[in-house]
Amino acid sequence: MSKQYETVIGLEVHVELATKTKIFCSCSTEFGGAPNTHTCPVCTGMPGSLPVLNKKVVEYAMAVGLATNCQITRHCKFDRKNYFYPDNPQNYQISQLYAPICRNGYVEIETESGSKKVGIHEIHMEEDAGKLIHDEWEDCSLVDYNRSGVPLIEIVSEPDMRSAEEVIAYLDKLRLIIQYLGASDCKLQEGSMRADVNLSVREVGAKEFGTRTEMKNLNSFKAIGRAIEGERARQIELLEEGKQVIQETRRWDDNKEASHAMRSKEDAQDYRYFPEPDLVPVDISEEWIEEVRSRQPELRTEKLIRYKEEFDIPEYDAEILTGSKQMADLFEAATALCGKPKKVSNWLMVETMRLLKENGQEPEDLKFSPEHLAKLVDLADAGSINSTVAKEVFEHIFYEDIDPEAYVEEKGLKTVNDEGALRETVERVIAANPQSVADYKGGKEKALGFLVGQTMKEMKGKANPGMVNQILKELL
Repeated sequence: MSKQYETVIGLEVHVELATKTKIFCSCSTEFGGAPNTHTCPVCTGMPGSLPVLNKKVVEYAMAVGLATNCQITRHCKFDRKNYFYPDNPQNYQISQLYAPICRNGYVEIETESGSKKVGIHEIHMEEDAGKLIHDEWEDCSLVDYNRSGVPLIEIVSEPDMRSAEEVIAYLDKLRLIIQYLGASDCKLQEGSMRADVNLSVREVGAKEFGTRTEMKNLNSFKAIGRAIEGERARQIELLEEGKQVIQETRRWDDNKEASHAMRSKEDAQDYRYFPEPDLVPVDISEEWIEEVRSRQPELRTEKLIRYKEEFDIPEYDAEILTGSKQMADLFEAATALCGKPKKVSNWLMVETMRLLKENGQEPEDLKFSPEHLAKLVDLADAGSINSTVAKEVFEHIFYEDIDPEAYVEEKGLKTVNDEGALRETVERVIAANPQSVADYKGGKEKALGFLVGQTMKEMKGKANPGMVNQILKELL
């Protein structure tokens, strides 16, 4: 009888905050930019430069803490974490060990097996390090300090997750909360959300945790899922062979679908943490907490309930629309303008999703305005353009955000509802297709479709199909 194993997983999630400037200086946090151009003496660690805390960082951290049911630490302070690494210009990182800003929270996740609470041990503020670029050609490493000093929060979960499915549900929940708060765009591919996975296995029923490893370099949900499966299998194999799992940091290589050891795991004492001497503690008053709380937006869970009640749209649609803040904002703004939630939802659910998929884009990349979408809905609804034209116009809205009314006018795409003009065309089509007329009279329904098609062709697709059908039937 082979042993049954249980996987125990905790996550450390780093999120880059959406402030305009860095955590301790006024340099830009914008992604990209030529190497070492978003820098100053503070974020390059020049001797004698002093950090000044960015208030917005504290407010974003509090907002995320409140949204994840944490207690806010009223007297919170920074600590110095000492380690030497070329992308870390001061040879220390300003972080929080002893009094992190948020503690003891949780988020609720939904999986196949129902809902579950995942505990959040703490959330702390810290600065990001620079970035090493390895130049294969010159065989050297270069350092770019643009990212150095970009504000981060690190969200440390309890070891409450038991499968890749739970981990991904938890990350998805966090990502949506943070995006809705506007605290970060959480783009895994740009590194503004990064997850390190701490994983151990133990025999089912065991009280003690097994030895854990930490996996880094995970920049997509798929990679995280594969890394969890891979590491679980590796640890079980070691235990089955009677070997020990070593506590270490491992790097996941998604192309090889394997991980390799990077370094043995450090403990807090290796970092010689001590209170940061250059920064005063942050005292957070009850009023400040309340002020941040009063600005909290409606989060996804509340939106879902409201969409079904207020707009009467199906659960599936509501889930897709609220699955991205960008989509939800577009939907609400366009609906407020035209008052047709079902129709706005259809354009977003069908055509928008199709074009996003074709272009390999995310809803966050949508650039068109709700005004133009609302105008299109009104045009199509009034029968001013038919569905074929509406789809064509929508593609232009999607790519170029054109004004649909101006475009339809300029290209002469308005539906012809003029009965006289339609009747003339239908008569011409009937005269030109005696065979189809005979087929229709002989009971072949399909022949009518052919005649409708020919009429639409004559009218360059601008006829009202309903009227064409009606006139055809009447004349035949």
